[in-house]
Amino acid sequence: MTAETAATTGEAAGGGYAAARLRLLGEEGRPGPARRTDLAGLTDAWLAGLLGDGPRPGRVALVAVGGYGRGELSPRSDLDLLLLHDGSAPAKEIAALADRLWYPVWDLGIALDHSVRTLAEAHETAADDLKVHLGLLDARHLAGDGALTAELRTALLAQWRAQAPARLPELHELGRERVRRHGELPFLLEPDLKEARGGLRDATALRAVAASWVADAPRQGLDAARNTLLDVRDALHLATGRATDRLALEDQDQVARALGLLDADALLRRVYEAARTISYASDVTWREVGRVLRARAARRRLRGILTTRATRRPATDERTPLAEGVVEQDGEVVLARTARPDRDPVLPLRAAAAAAQAGLPLALPAVHALAAADHPLPVPWPAEAREQFITLLGAGPDTVPVWEALEAAGLITRLLPDWERVRCRPQRNPVHRWTVDRHLVEAAVRASALTRRVERPDLLLVAALLHDIGKGWPGDHSVVGETIARDMATRIGFSAEDAEVLGTLVRHHLLLVETATRRDLDDPAAVSHVAEAVGSTGTLELLHALTEADALATGPAAWSGWRASLVADLVKRVAATLEEGGAPPRTGPPSPTVAAERLAVEAMRTGAPVLALHPRPEPPLAEATAGDQDEERGPEPVGVELVVALPDQPGVLPAVAGVLALHRLTVRSAELRAIDPTGQGQVLLLDWRVAAEYGSLPQAERLRADLVRALDGSLDIPGRLAEREAAYRRPRRSHATPPPRVTVAPLGSRLATVIEVRAQDAPGLLHRIGRALDAAGAHVRSAHVSTLGANAVDAFYVTGPDGAPLPDAEAAALARDLELALAG
Repeated sequence: MTAETAATTGEAAGGGYAAARLRLLGEEGRPGPARRTDLAGLTDAWLAGLLGDGPRPGRVALVAVGGYGRGELSPRSDLDLLLLHDGSAPAKEIAALADRLWYPVWDLGIALDHSVRTLAEAHETAADDLKVHLGLLDARHLAGDGALTAELRTALLAQWRAQAPARLPELHELGRERVRRHGELPFLLEPDLKEARGGLRDATALRAVAASWVADAPRQGLDAARNTLLDVRDALHLATGRATDRLALEDQDQVARALGLLDADALLRRVYEAARTISYASDVTWREVGRVLRARAARRRLRGILTTRATRRPATDERTPLAEGVVEQDGEVVLARTARPDRDPVLPLRAAAAAAQAGLPLALPAVHALAAADHPLPVPWPAEAREQFITLLGAGPDTVPVWEALEAAGLITRLLPDWERVRCRPQRNPVHRWTVDRHLVEAAVRASALTRRVERPDLLLVAALLHDIGKGWPGDHSVVGETIARDMATRIGFSAEDAEVLGTLVRHHLLLVETATRRDLDDPAAVSHVAEAVGSTGTLELLHALTEADALATGPAAWSGWRASLVADLVKRVAATLEEGGAPPRTGPPSPTVAAERLAVEAMRTGAPVLALHPRPEPPLAEATAGDQDEERGPEPVGVELVVALPDQPGVLPAVAGVLALHRLTVRSAELRAIDPTGQGQVLLLDWRVAAEYGSLPQAERLRADLVRALDGSLDIPGRLAEREAAYRRPRRSHATPPPRVTVAPLGSRLATVIEVRAQDAPGLLHRIGRALDAAGAHVRSAHVSTLGANAVDAFYVTGPDGAPLPDAEAAALARDLELALAG
């Protein structure tokens, strides 16, 4: 206690507590924690004086509990007091002593939460009422028999630790119930600083968990976050003169000024940041509590069972590979023992994408290791980093907890520095449910459900994440955001053309809904204005999906069946305008490279498969002879090039795709075409871009040997894949992915029917598609396969047995059957 506090304490002991309290609370420039400490000390001394040093009825102690016990005494806080006695004195004497303590408190108008109990009664009440037990965990001796208070604390802590397996789940449920009633503090315009998720109640619950010795909360930033909320509550109490925890809109400017902040938005940002720290610490802690309690229960079940299974390694030691350097262990995503965060700048995004796609949390030690590594991504990002980022964004609701883990460690702003301007930024429009940054993440979540509707799901997901990025800057956020989005797209590694599309989407993300709801759609000028702004049907398709994702992420009032129908009508009219000049012809596969043609000649000569692995793609033949190799080619693709050539025969596509799946090679892109290199017959040329799921690439000879066996029927690919799937324990996602979508392209090709497939990428997906097409008797003349993040966007040019395009009815039936096969 400071000398100044000691002086005021002496004054309080002489009856001047009220004046000393007012003087303390009226001082300016006192830091929150110091003032709370001094206020608690002042009140301690006053209450001790009320109890006095004279004779007492038996063993008696005055104990501070709850927030007062923790020393968190705000200007209008209740005094939580327990008069503890040993039960030896008559009840009348104890009651008289209680009156001597309570009435002076009431006379000063201070709220009082009081109780009078014996040790046995305190134990019994704590056993019956969890909230009472929580308050008693913070018991602090004020006056009287200190040994009696020590007995209480010792017994209650032992009781809490013994009952932890039953009490902690009950405490967790209390927290979930508070969220249902009071919402999430980091996203509320008028938050309850105490009861909402991420508030002071959650910080208190974390102390209780730590006291149980079951788990401990992440300490980094937690004390500072709790003190931030307490400082805001102190200022709120002084500004309103009331004991309130609700930070109402009309009080925010005054509270901001009291704390020396610029304005109410700066206040809310500080509150939101503190609440996010507490929320994330709560998520991590409760996950650890669940893990420990499950492990304890399992050990109890196994205790005494003497079987050979008792010698098996514990389940917590089992590790399932998810990606290079990333494994799953005991329901969390951790780094592999061989992972080197200091040498692998893509590892944070790879781990995050793997966690989100598996529907699992990133373990706290993994997050700390990734944050500690000082190896930033080069700018622009390499192709793998871009693909992993898109995969993270496309994981649906499972993206959110992984994103929060990255943000808590500072990794998001390290990857995307412009994100800092929107982080924790409040939105004063009551239609908006979230802060700006969380709204952007939620928009990406909503967009992930719409990826089957667009040809470029990667651009949709990134546009959803960036569409309001300009809100952190002065001016029209759409105009400002266009420039920022282009810069960020370039940083992420998109080509100049893709960055232009993303800039257009951000600039016009409100165009469709504003035009559809405010303009006459029968006016050709309105339709022409939209058509001129978007420029192409592909961009229009993306903007339509972005509009819906943005509205759905805003809140329930922002989207309705009426708005959806108006926007759809506008999109239909704009699409017709854009298509009036005729649809551009579909471009075929690029010309084969010189090396690919050599492989085709060798395949025709030997009558057997020939393949080659190239770490980088070779330029097409026309470019190789043109001499302009310095021309800009755009971002470097993911993986290595695998070229396969073999004589035309049935079952090639499923055979090659199945062999790649067996060797854990993911297909990032593929082109299939038939050529006649010698004039003596057709050779199928398959140009793949593949990457290993984890580990190193297989040898080309091994791939060729397995392909030969697959084609002659001696290698049972479906059986081998099924066996591996059964043995390979993959995490089960908590949210369903969008269903596959298979359509017949309306303006496909004069030579073949074009079947378009949009589906969630998965091991063996292309093998399943190829088998289904073969089973239907469709011959694949050529194919264009691409994987964008976790989305497969494929087109197959198929003909019937006669080599002609399929009749319309057969094509529709094939698309329907293929969609059912992929969904099963």
